[in-house]
Amino acid sequence: MTRPSLLRHDLPDGRLHLQEGPIDLLIEAFGPRAAVRRAYDAAAECFQDVLPDLVAELTALRRPLRQDTPPFSGPVARRMAAVCRPHRAALVTPMAAVAGAVADQVLAAMTGAADLTRAYVNNGGDIALQLTPGESLACGLIAQVAGPRLDGPHLDGRAVISAELPVRGIATSGRATKGQGGRSFSLGIADAVTVFARTAAEADVAATLIANAVDLPGHALVVRRPAEEIDPESDLGARPVTVAVGRLTEAEIAAALRRGQAAAAEMLAAGLVEAAVLFLRGQAETVGALPLLSGLPSAA
Repeated sequence: MTRPSLLRHDLPDGRLHLQEGPIDLLIEAFGPRAAVRRAYDAAAECFQDVLPDLVAELTALRRPLRQDTPPFSGPVARRMAAVCRPHRAALVTPMAAVAGAVADQVLAAMTGAADLTRAYVNNGGDIALQLTPGESLACGLIAQVAGPRLDGPHLDGRAVISAELPVRGIATSGRATKGQGGRSFSLGIADAVTVFARTAAEADVAATLIANAVDLPGHALVVRRPAEEIDPESDLGARPVTVAVGRLTEAEIAAALRRGQAAAAEMLAAGLVEAAVLFLRGQAETVGALPLLSGLPSAA
């Protein structure tokens, strides 16, 4: 790695940490030691091009996709556009899939360089997975990561992904995960929405849009501001993003979750997601392959 801003740390527990600018990856590979080393070196080599390639096309990546949007040049940008195209009606920009697409790209470099039994690339909670037959990975589900808790995030559920399932990507979006001190905004009021899909990029854009759909339009206790007033560089421009939500009744929470559930069900029917779990104020709803999920609270 040649740029001072690009950091590589081989961690004592066997994981790899790569970071440059806003991109922060935690990577773990399993297999023979030599194969793991080749995979980590391939990840680091791939990572060198990720941020420069994205910056080169950033202006276009921040615009909503249209039928006539020209093809992108960079491999990560092409992944972003490909998974966002089915959602064009939502005026989505390719940036909705950026974290997942980066994770997918780095994982592809690793698996192309070495035979691994399993591996994952975690880009701020958006995770790309590789699993060989008989292998599995478990992940925790967290509805609230913001707030005053001193003992860290509370685990609200658990998903075990086996190689036999089509899931190879997991992503989480929502106000608690990104809108409060995180990397992007939400148009909705979900605390968190976790999506399981065939790739991390597909999960990323779906989680964003489902979280947007968990909403109570026009509710007096939902405070919104134009995204560009909070972050002038946001790809959402003047679209109003949620900045505060007052006290909601149980019926209002359930109604907001049902809106998100409907959006998730449409994506499931279209083959765009495999499962989703939606959190709001201590209640949860699920869509899709329910055996994936355990330990979740139920919505009223």
